[in-house]
This record gives sequence, structure tokens and C-alpha cells, in this order.
Amino acid sequence: MKKTVLFGALTVTGLVAGVASAATLDDVKARGTLNCGVSTGLAGFSVPDANGVWKGFDVGVCRALAAAVLGDPMAVEFVPTTGQTRFTALASGEIDILARNTTWTFSRDVDLKFDFVGVNYYDGQGFMVPKALGVSSAKELDGATVCIQTGTTTELNLADFFRTNNISYEPVPIETNAEAQQQYLAGACDVYTTDASGLAATRATFENPGDHILLPEIISKEPLGPLVRHGDNEWADITRWTLNALIAAEELGVTSANVAELAAAPTDNPEINRLLGSEGELGAMLGLAPNWALNAIAAGGNYGELFEQNIGESTPIGLARGLNAKWTEGGLIYSPPFR
Repeated sequence: MKKTVLFGALTVTGLVAGVASAATLDDVKARGTLNCGVSTGLAGFSVPDANGVWKGFDVGVCRALAAAVLGDPMAVEFVPTTGQTRFTALASGEIDILARNTTWTFSRDVDLKFDFVGVNYYDGQGFMVPKALGVSSAKELDGATVCIQTGTTTELNLADFFRTNNISYEPVPIETNAEAQQQYLAGACDVYTTDASGLAATRATFENPGDHILLPEIISKEPLGPLVRHGDNEWADITRWTLNALIAAEELGVTSANVAELAAAPTDNPEINRLLGSEGELGAMLGLAPNWALNAIAAGGNYGELFEQNIGESTPIGLARGLNAKWTEGGLIYSPPFR
């Protein structure tokens, strides 16, 4: 496994060297579409509906970016990627941005030559088991078979947890969340481990979700967010500040319902005016139109709207804001100033 991971890292690093100097903004504009890497299907985060239209919390980031750059939130080509293929797809230029519940780590940032442009979900790794297994703690899983996605930080965290607690496990390698769900429900593994948000999303799709529980242990920090290639600072700035625009909009009370009205004439709040392009030259600094952030917010709403519509407590996923609440409400969600 270590050899496989090392080979993958070297391959991705080599690919980055060949495409890092590309002007991604120019490519996207010339193409007329944004190529966005997503998961192969994770309820609430990125999944196609019955008509093949991609929807979800991560999808919302890509649609906001397409709206900011191209003026059209539907001008996105979604490219499904697995834990094994996602980094190669980004490094090779097949996709312009990866928005796929991916953890920001040192090696991915530095060694694989990617730029994480922010965090859109603060998470941690957890465990899901059938109620019938009769356990209430991950420390009771000695000897368990565990379904785990390959090519992820989850593998390393799992090994560390079991080693620290002096218990053993048998890994059942899987490549996609759909495969994990199938194997877990078929009884091929006792436990499924991944980000806690992913477990909640997966359980929500079960016929009898109440037959499965999430154990209380959270064994890691998993700051999830979109990423782009090293070497194109202009594109990194555009993606970073599009995400920040969604975050700032929630704090400033700018929503998909009122954004056009607030942009029509300067308000009493200078930061809202700068954000929406009625004051200052922030769009020009990015090489975008003055209404870039207005378009991004109008695409699917501000950060809070995207959260509540796709994964919030009123959805089948049922996630509370928790760490992902605004900083003014005790959470970690925070944007630098628009000035």
C-alpha cells in the first residue's frame, strides 16, 4: 500500500509540472464550461438526480464558480472521480477544480502541488455499524472487518486509531462510496468508516437508516474543501474568493432572494457594496465582471443556504451546523474582509 501511494504521489507531481503554468481562467472562458471534479455520488454533497443533473453542497461551489466566471451556473461539466483518480484528474488538467469532500493535508498541499482555496466543511472521521452488532464504542471493534476507501486519509487514520488502542481489524478495500454501501449492507464488513458527514449521507439513503448507528468517536480532523493546481495564482484567487463570497454573504445577510435588490443601488454597508460590485473594483482585480460575486450568490444562495438546502437538519442528511456555523455563532466559518 505504501508503494502504491508513493507511486501515485510521484505521478501526480510529475503531471503538475506539465500543466502548472496554464492560464486556467482563459481555458475556461474559451471552452465556455467549467470542468469540476466531484465524487462518484454522495448524497447531499454531489450526486446526479433522476434527470442526470448534479446537485449537492459541493456541487453548489462549482455552480457558484461557473456563475462568477461565465455568468451561468449551469455551464459546468461534472467529472466523477474516486479517491484514487481525483488527484490525477486535477493534476493532468482534465478538471479545473476538485470539489469532492477532500481533506486539506500537508502532503497534498506541498508534495502533490495543489492549492486548497479554503474549507467548506469542517469534519472528522467516524464509524458506522449496524445496531445489531451490539457495540457502543469504536474501542469495542477488536477483530472487526472494516470497509474503507482506498487512496484516502481515512486509511492512515484507521491504522493509527487501532494501533493506539491496541486492537486489530481486517480492512475491506473499496473504491467508491456506492461500493462501500453495497458491501456494508451485504455484511461483507462489520464497520464502515469515513468522514462523519459521509456516513450521515450514506445512512440517509438506506431503506432502514434507524438500524445503523454512528459511534461517538471522531478520530481525526478532516478540513474538507475545494482545491486547484499550484502555479496559477490568478485561478486560485478566483476560486478562493468565490468561496469567500458565499461565506461573507451569509454573514452580511445577502441571500439569493435579496442579492439583486441589494446590488441595484449602494446600501449603507460598504462591504456589501464592494462584494456586489456597486462600489470599488474587486471584480477587475480578479479579471472578472463587477457582478461576479452577485452571480455566484444568486446561483444557489449563500453558504448557509447551500448548507441548509443540501445537508442541513431539515434534509434527510440531517447535519447540524456545529463547527460549520458562522464565527459569530461559535463556529469556524469565516471570510477575510472584502476590501
